[in-house]
Amino acid sequence: MRFDVITLFPEMVIAAASYGVTGRAIERQLVSLTTWNPRDYAHDRHKTVDDRPYGGGPGMVMKFQPLHDAVNDAKNAEIKTAKVIYLSPQGKPLTQALLSKACEIPQLILVAGRYEGIDERFIEMDCDDEWSVGDYIISGGELASLIVIDGITRLLPGVLGDENSAKQDSHSNGLLDYPHFTRPEYLEDSGCSVPEVLLSGNHADIEQWRMKQALGRTWQKRPDLLQKKQLNADQERLLKEFIVELN
Repeated sequence: MRFDVITLFPEMVIAAASYGVTGRAIERQLVSLTTWNPRDYAHDRHKTVDDRPYGGGPGMVMKFQPLHDAVNDAKNAEIKTAKVIYLSPQGKPLTQALLSKACEIPQLILVAGRYEGIDERFIEMDCDDEWSVGDYIISGGELASLIVIDGITRLLPGVLGDENSAKQDSHSNGLLDYPHFTRPEYLEDSGCSVPEVLLSGNHADIEQWRMKQALGRTWQKRPDLLQKKQLNADQERLLKEFIVELN
């Protein structure tokens, strides 16, 4: 899969993407990442990419032409079907389902805005969709684009060491993840031990316990997710058991 990021800070994107899961995927050529700086497409000697907004108001607005030309070059770099996404607080919320669907796109062009915003004509003419990483404000779209790249990359075949890792993560099945434990079995200072069921070797019991904990955690921390999920009879029973045991 190919990622292209339209950004005024290409070094920021390349540096952050070179670590962890994404960095290893790039090294193994499972994904590729290219950045395009709108300043390279500005026609004046000052490389101007922003101007004052019509109608007045605070801040500056990114100009149409440098963004438009950068996106066109990104599209022409590959003979593939590209989708252009503007990272915007006005976009549709980024969800695990949206990331999973995006895995099917061979080339994703992510536009990282800056300043007060970007010329609306660019959004209307060049962007296929707008995505938001949350109801808050950050200084630019670079961090949002990195979240999208990381979220999609880890879902691609061969990226993670264990193919089941992504399937078990929080939100992958509409629930939060169950608790995880590792060595040592007993913490001397606190007296806390690993739950006995995880030491039993009974895989059926372990799976039941993990599902119960995932349901319970979601009920405690994100009840809104449960409202969107249709639980089967076994899951209903496990959730009731969790609530009873908690009380």
